[in-house]
Amino acid sequence: MTLTELASETSRRFQERYGHAPLSLVAAPGRVNLIGEHTDYNDGFVFPMGIERYTVIAASPSALRRAQIFSADTNSEVTIDLESTVTRGQPSWSNYMRGVIAGFQKLKIAIPGFDALVMSSVPMGGGLSSSAALEVSTATLLEAASNHRLDPVQKALLCQKAEQEFAGVPCGIMDQFTSVMAKEGHLLLLDCRSRTTELVPLTNPDLSILIINSNVKHELTGGEYAERRAQCERAAQILSVASLRDASLPMLEADRARMEPLIYHRALHVISEIARTTEAAREMRAGQWSKLGQLMYASHDSLRDDFEVSCAELDLLMDLARKLGERGGVFGSRMTGGGFGGCTVSLVETRSVDAICQHIGAAYREKTGLEATMFVSRPAGGARVLK
Repeated sequence: MTLTELASETSRRFQERYGHAPLSLVAAPGRVNLIGEHTDYNDGFVFPMGIERYTVIAASPSALRRAQIFSADTNSEVTIDLESTVTRGQPSWSNYMRGVIAGFQKLKIAIPGFDALVMSSVPMGGGLSSSAALEVSTATLLEAASNHRLDPVQKALLCQKAEQEFAGVPCGIMDQFTSVMAKEGHLLLLDCRSRTTELVPLTNPDLSILIINSNVKHELTGGEYAERRAQCERAAQILSVASLRDASLPMLEADRARMEPLIYHRALHVISEIARTTEAAREMRAGQWSKLGQLMYASHDSLRDDFEVSCAELDLLMDLARKLGERGGVFGSRMTGGGFGGCTVSLVETRSVDAICQHIGAAYREKTGLEATMFVSRPAGGARVLK
């Protein structure tokens, strides 16, 4: 569904459930990261864009001092008492919203009671930031309801904290920043240390960003994500730097003997990935699609071999894309997101999209017995109030 269609359906479902039309409609996009994986919590660079998949919330004020929220995607409801300090609870999806509400409470922003219905077209567990889209859309709704607009950086950080404290995921800042600040027709080169962004245009109609969902689900609260983050912190400690952003490959090689092989390989990925990301932004500005594609392949190889967050299905999708190559309309491909399942992102020729999807879909089905879900997205704008 387009954003307009999703908003219309969310409004319809709200009216069906609550008996009247919603007063407010807000939306926030998911994101795909073209390159720069597991660099955000190492103070590095990332290169994401908003995608044309959104979480939409329809809402109206309530006389009661509580938030009554229905999730159309999970067919479940939660009631959150706004008179007391909001804490974690069930169902699990509500914690992303609870964390944002708690963040507003800490800022002493009065939140009026409301009824809400949530719908999303962002695939869950696909590495496309369905959680950030829910958090940022919640924050956007609370801004409108309280008539108190946050600074965009403050808003993104509040949503990041919600995910860390209420969902238990020690995430970096990329997902929430992109959902807040994405701009139509552009990727964001985000410096995760300074929290500054540089817009890099992608408006060439001959190029498309193809996202392929392996439909293998991952669960980042299983400990793998936190384990990788701790390993990166250990490497930085050995190298005597504040974070791996401050390290270089010569520094890493000089101290290799002091590191366990596993720690060395984790650091090797992060340090090389930060360099690849800034180089990728330069190649995109210069229109050097082949060079950009090679950086994407190198990123996947590093995530598979050094950071060990890929899986057989993601490797297969990337290999199928790489074998098609530029003759088949593929410039580059890699896994995207935290890993252990989810999606690949590929830079492809627009005219070849249908043929690429048919070839990869059939080969993936034959080798795995699974159906891959595919869609093309232009760079989408960030969170907004629709009504």
